[in-house]
Amino acid sequence: MKPRYGRLVPLLLVAPLLLFLVVFFAMPLATMMKSAVSDPVAARALPETASAVAGWDNSSPPTTEMQAALANDIRQIEDDQLFGDLVRRLNSAKSGFRTLMGKTRTAVKENADNADLVGIDKRWADPAYWRAVSVAAASSITDRNLLAAVDLQRDASGEIEALPAGASANRAIMLRTFLMALTVTIACALIGLPYAMIAASVDGWKRQLLLGAVLLPLWTSLLVRTAAWFILLQDRGLINSALMQLGIVSAPLPLIFNRVGVVIAMTHVLLPFMVLPIFSVLIGIPRNLMPAAASLGAHPLRAFFHVLLPLSLRGVVSGSLLVFMTALGYYITPALIGGAKDQMISSVIAYYATGAANWGMAGALGLVLLVATMILYAIYLRLSSEREARA
Repeated sequence: MKPRYGRLVPLLLVAPLLLFLVVFFAMPLATMMKSAVSDPVAARALPETASAVAGWDNSSPPTTEMQAALANDIRQIEDDQLFGDLVRRLNSAKSGFRTLMGKTRTAVKENADNADLVGIDKRWADPAYWRAVSVAAASSITDRNLLAAVDLQRDASGEIEALPAGASANRAIMLRTFLMALTVTIACALIGLPYAMIAASVDGWKRQLLLGAVLLPLWTSLLVRTAAWFILLQDRGLINSALMQLGIVSAPLPLIFNRVGVVIAMTHVLLPFMVLPIFSVLIGIPRNLMPAAASLGAHPLRAFFHVLLPLSLRGVVSGSLLVFMTALGYYITPALIGGAKDQMISSVIAYYATGAANWGMAGALGLVLLVATMILYAIYLRLSSEREARA
């Protein structure tokens, strides 16, 4: 009994952590992935239409049976919320369904025998509208949201093609997000590495002061830090006022509502995530290595690039990965400091989730971002394992 009880105690100790991960990580992640590929609204609201369009060639005019099935399905929908969800789903695939479905529902409910949808509205003679209905009602699983997340769609024959120019900018915003995250990562590395070196080279209260200065932003709300930068970067803010009083510039520099301001604010917020991993590696490096290199005739720069930097590279890579992955999902800072052309993919996800109530697209964009992050993390693990194997 004692060995079995001894094995049970560790499981009970980690049970709260496992429960936390399941409830607050695994379940939301599974919900997001399901919403990205799930599309049950049309299949649930249009069961007869799904059967009627099963053998349709997606190009010929709608048959009488198809029109009758759709009219009957619309007539049977009593739940206004279900009808609203159906309209939003169809209108996202083909513009014009919002007015068309409302007009059609009124007509078929007033006349229970009316199954001539083309007579109600000429748009029902257009195969494009029926293709949207057919695709939506065919299955509760779809790749439409995932394709739209990267500006792709399926044509009438089912082949994948690019969206028309100007129809979506998800791909451009995604590339902008990665570029801004990379810029912030480089800025944090350029500032964080020298700072961590200084903190690791001193002792006592000096080290505590330097580390405290880095940790202090973590004790302040992200919204407060961003609002502070909003004040500092204004045309009459502290930075521009100081520069003009010192005579460095004659007019205020454009530091807000542009990408420069976003990079400055995000670098300040994410700098601790770069400094701390580098510092944890540097304090484990013997201090006599640099003096030893100097005693052998190495210039300080040469000693740095050939001795200290390779040994601290593990911390730099870890900090860069942490900063980059965190920067990918930033929302508040670009929304307050950046302009219209500086918004990141998180703003688009927030719009689909709260503004358009399109959880499928929000989940698809989040899934694409998650896959990209996991690929980067897998590359990091592969490079780390290869470096350890060589060591």
